[in-house]
Amino acid sequence: MITNSDISPASRNRAGCPAFTEQGSGATPVLFLHGIGGGADSWLGQLEFFGRSRHAIAWWMPGYGPSAPLPDMTFDALADAAVTLLDRLALPRVHLVGHSIGGMIAQTLAARAQGRLASLTLSATSPAFGSKDGDFQKAFVEKRIKPLDDGFSLADLAPKIVAELVGDNVDMGAIEDAIASMSQVPPASYRAAMSCVVHFDARPVLPTIRVPTLLVAGSQDTNAPAPMMERMAQKIAGSCFHVVEGAGHLANMEQAAAFNQILSNFIADIEDKGSQTS
Repeated sequence: MITNSDISPASRNRAGCPAFTEQGSGATPVLFLHGIGGGADSWLGQLEFFGRSRHAIAWWMPGYGPSAPLPDMTFDALADAAVTLLDRLALPRVHLVGHSIGGMIAQTLAARAQGRLASLTLSATSPAFGSKDGDFQKAFVEKRIKPLDDGFSLADLAPKIVAELVGDNVDMGAIEDAIASMSQVPPASYRAAMSCVVHFDARPVLPTIRVPTLLVAGSQDTNAPAPMMERMAQKIAGSCFHVVEGAGHLANMEQAAAFNQILSNFIADIEDKGSQTS
């Protein structure tokens, strides 16, 4: 179970800059961006693993955890917040890993600040959601916001939502951690993120991505299905695509060891090639 003691010693919040949790030092850092129902604590399994050999950082998206909310949550504003974090930490480049809406922010960064990326990893995400005026998008937001309007808290809703997100190959510890993480999301931030996500469309960005890119899908993910992510990978020149068998939408938590190995191999291959050409 995730507790505040697991994350608070490494969390920092600076004026105008998102808060973050970090472990380790050395090598090109890895920056992790979480999903709508998560937080920096969603990446504890990755911070512990990658923090053994390099600087590993997980942000709290604006409006989450100690991070101040944005006046208006848009993908441009979220990308600006990520660049602010990179600047405050004096990080010229990072291996960027984004999950779900975090993957959408990562794609926005690839469009706006690709020079800051040593590599890009997109996990359980998509290149577009649709127009804010579409009936599907309106129904999507209404379905997810209505329980809050009816008086339920995210702590009430988290067990059912998480159960629908995970695949068959998951242990109870990961489920408990995901529920704990979602239960701490401020309702106003959850609402803002749900309204923001329906505006996303980065399909024109994919062919312009020139950094090494990895896409990771859960074989049982119904939110970002593996076949869709494979088609997405085909739009990004030279990208790698991996499926985590038996995982749902939260592969990095459901099967942390498998996810970490896929990501570690990807980064090691990039850095090995870089050392051979330097």
